[in-house]
Amino acid sequence: MKRYVCNVCGYIYDPDLGDPEHGIEPGRAFEDIPDDWVCPVCGVGKYEFSPLD
Repeated sequence: MKRYVCNVCGYIYDPDLGDPEHGIEPGRAFEDIPDDWVCPVCGVGKYEFSPLD
């Protein structure tokens, strides 16, 4: 699964780790995250992320 990077702050969403603190369990692809999820570091929406791998 692809990793995605926040274009604003550089946070990397790694599907192997997920974002459990915000309800995203490990193993969830970025495409399967709800559209209202935001970057846990800077708070921007999914639209501000780009594929990393």
